[in-house]
Amino acid sequence: MNSGIDLQGTFIKSLMDLGIPPGTAKAIWMPLPMILMLIGATVGVLVCVWLERKISAAAQQRIGPEYIGPLGLLAPVADGLKLVFKEDIVPAQADPWLFTLGPILVVLPVFLSYLIVPFGQNIVITNIGTGIFLWIALSSIQPIGLLMAGYSSNNKYSLLGGLRAAAQSISYEIPLALSVLAIVMMSNSLSTVDIVNQQSGYGILGWNIWRQPLGFIIFWIAALAECERLPFDLPEAEEELVAGYQTEYSGMKFALFYLSSYVNLVLSALLVAVLYLGGWDFPIPINVLANLVGVSEANPVLQVVSAALGITMTLVKAYFLVFIAILLRWTVPRVRIDQLLDLGWKFLLPVGLVNLLLTAALKLAFPVAFGG
Repeated sequence: MNSGIDLQGTFIKSLMDLGIPPGTAKAIWMPLPMILMLIGATVGVLVCVWLERKISAAAQQRIGPEYIGPLGLLAPVADGLKLVFKEDIVPAQADPWLFTLGPILVVLPVFLSYLIVPFGQNIVITNIGTGIFLWIALSSIQPIGLLMAGYSSNNKYSLLGGLRAAAQSISYEIPLALSVLAIVMMSNSLSTVDIVNQQSGYGILGWNIWRQPLGFIIFWIAALAECERLPFDLPEAEEELVAGYQTEYSGMKFALFYLSSYVNLVLSALLVAVLYLGGWDFPIPINVLANLVGVSEANPVLQVVSAALGITMTLVKAYFLVFIAILLRWTVPRVRIDQLLDLGWKFLLPVGLVNLLLTAALKLAFPVAFGG
C-alpha cells in the first residue's frame, strides 16, 4: 500500500506557501536528506558498537559496559571522543597523500550507498532505476581504499592486509551480484522501491526469502565477507598481520576505518531486509488490518501510522540481522585465507549461477509467483 506521504513535495509546497520561490525551496530541501542520512548512519554505528559489546559480553558470560552512562550506552561515544583527540601519526617513510586518501575512499562509498535505501514508498533519498547495482558499484570502490592504505603505510603486514582485502572483495562480489541478479529478475526492476513493492500485498508470505532461500544465504555470507566480519576478517587478522591495513593508523584516520566497518554492517543488513524480508512491509498487510477495523486506506492518520510502521519494520529486520552477525563473530572461529577464497570461488560462485538458472526456469514455469 502506498504510504501517501511525499516528504519532499510537502516540504517544498510548505515553503512555497510562505512565499519562497520554487527554486529556493528545492535548494533548501536538497541538503536536508543528506544531513539526516549522516545523522542516522552515525547513530546506527553507535548502536552497533554498544550491541557488539553487550552481545559479546553475554556470549562470554560477563556484564560488558555498565557504568559509562545507563547500561553503558555512552561507551561508543567515549570511544569516538578518544579517537577524535588522539594524535594523528603518519609514518616517516609512508606516502602521506595515499595514506590520507585511503580511509576517505573506504568510508565515502558506504555513506553514499545509503541514498538508495528505502524506508517507505516515498521515504527514500533517491529512487533511481539502477539503485541496487549502484550499491554494488560503490562497494567495489572500497577495496581500492584498503589497498591504498596498505601500500602507502610502508609496512609488510599492512600491504598483505590490503592485498587480502582486494582478493576477498573480488571473490565475494561476484556471488553477491549473482544473488542480486536473481532478485532483479523476479521483480523486473533494479529499483529498491520496486523490489519491495514486488514483495508486498501478501504479508510475510510474499517476502523473497521464501522464493530465494539460496540467494538469501549467498547474499548474507557475501555481505559478511564484504564487511570483513568474523569469520571473514582475514585482511586484519591480528594473529597473522598485527592489524593488517590498519596497523600504522591512529586517531581520526583509524576512526574512519572503524566507522566504515560498522556503517557497512548496518547498510548490508538494511539491504538484506529490503531484498529478502519485505523492506518496510508488515508481516500482515496493513490494508487487511485497516479493513478489519473499518478504516479507509485514504485516512491521513492511517497513512502516518503506516509510514512510521514501515520505518520501524525496516529497522527491526535490519537490527535482527545485525544481532545475528555479531553473534556469529563471537561464536565462529576465523577461517584461513585459502578456505575463504575456496568458499567464494569453488562453492558460492557455482551455487550462485545454479540459483540464477533455477530462478529463470521458475520465472518461465510459474510467472505469477516468480514475476513473469
